[in-house]
Amino acid sequence: MKSTPLSLIAGAVALAAVTGFAALTAPGEGEAPEAKAAARLPVERSSLLCPAPSSSDLADTTYTSFTPEGESDGEAGTAELNPSVPLPADDEDPAAGKDEEKDEKDEKDEKPGAGKPVVTLKDAGKPVTADTSESDAPALIGTATGRLAPGWTAQQTTTTAAGEARGLLGVSCTAPDTDFWFPGAGTAATRQDYVHLTNPDDTAAVADIELFGPEGALESDAGEGITVPPRSSVALLIPTLTSEAVDDVTVHVTTRTGRVGAVVRVAENDAGSDWLTASTDPAETLVLPGIPADATSVHLVAFAPGEDDADVKVQLMGKNTTFAPVGNDTLHIKSRMTASVDLKDVTRGEPGSIRLSPVDGDGTPVVAALRVVRGKGAKQEIAYIPATGPVGDRASVADNRAKGSVLSLTAPGGTAKVEVTASAGSEGGEKTVKTYTVKGGTTLEVTPEVPSGLKGGYALTVRTQSGGPVHASRTLTVTEGGIQMFTVQTLPDDGGTVEVPAVEQDLSVLDD
Repeated sequence: MKSTPLSLIAGAVALAAVTGFAALTAPGEGEAPEAKAAARLPVERSSLLCPAPSSSDLADTTYTSFTPEGESDGEAGTAELNPSVPLPADDEDPAAGKDEEKDEKDEKDEKPGAGKPVVTLKDAGKPVTADTSESDAPALIGTATGRLAPGWTAQQTTTTAAGEARGLLGVSCTAPDTDFWFPGAGTAATRQDYVHLTNPDDTAAVADIELFGPEGALESDAGEGITVPPRSSVALLIPTLTSEAVDDVTVHVTTRTGRVGAVVRVAENDAGSDWLTASTDPAETLVLPGIPADATSVHLVAFAPGEDDADVKVQLMGKNTTFAPVGNDTLHIKSRMTASVDLKDVTRGEPGSIRLSPVDGDGTPVVAALRVVRGKGAKQEIAYIPATGPVGDRASVADNRAKGSVLSLTAPGGTAKVEVTASAGSEGGEKTVKTYTVKGGTTLEVTPEVPSGLKGGYALTVRTQSGGPVHASRTLTVTEGGIQMFTVQTLPDDGGTVEVPAVEQDLSVLDD
């Protein structure tokens, strides 16, 4: 998983403060009290960032916000996605011209970016949605508090019916962080890939973007010291950051100051477009779950960020067993060089997931992503599956429809049992719950049982009940103009709880 967001750390500190002061014992006054086991408590605040959806006049975007039902007994709380609106400059008086602007208030409040919440969630267990077709729709900055914070997720889904960037673009809005890896971008002439950076805070963030191709680092002076103004978003065309044209590039985003949400929008001429989210943090073993059964091409891109080369086994966890693709059972990844391999139609009509693991003993940490193609010729469409962490205790994905949603569950180790809840619909319907068993070393593809009486969209929540670990992804398919447009979102643990040390009050240290 990604490193713990600062918002979760803040929540842990707040919870610790409420619980009490750490026990202390003065020197020479007996043994220290026995340490108690840490407790896992719900977070009190969560942050999510959604990139600007599209600049196309032909794009339609749906936002979906959802928090799963839980056992938190905290305050009611709220969860809002607000337009990213730059703060006034220091020399500006926010009150200046207030009287002159009063007559225009109603008109401005209707426009994206006016500061009015785009989506407001008030209750757990039922998603809420909002739509826009504005070509200048801004990035969104979201905060959830109280009972709506644990497990809060938001999905942004854009359908672009025509043009070079046509396709179904889906992204689970991301938490702010300071370090992101994106294997699978490109700078070739056929690519129009953008990296979107969104700053949720009231002070500017400064970011660096490094690019790595098959021969190592690409020259990219334009990627250094990028300022992202407070509560704003910037989009940078990746091919303009370097003069080198490369098909497979690993993008590394870090911040010098502040934190950002980062995601890459991939667009390939005559192939389609989608969002590429960050790979899980570098690890020796990675799982990339949920290759559709009808994939016509699977392209693996991997990168070793350390000083050592990596040799990894490439295995497909299929419907019934795990096996190595013929001729591509291993991949050598040179240090700080992007490696790739075309696995073609590796699934051969069955769902599958890729596992990367060290060839011998201890391995070298790597990051990875898959470029997946469905269809052929003018009707092909692309989507990306980054390496992701396990579901853990719980994970959710929003924006599921009555038709077109498929859930993939992969158990790379032992057999596992998971509970899948389809939430109440955004406009009506009752939740349904079903349990699935995933055999170790296999991928189980299921069509979720939709909520009873479903109206609108719904969310899926996966909980690990026993065994595991389990990795999961959701594929959403929408047919437009005879093209099966699709997008894939992974389901890592939602981080809805944090470990808080057991503490107790001891005022004896104040005695003389």
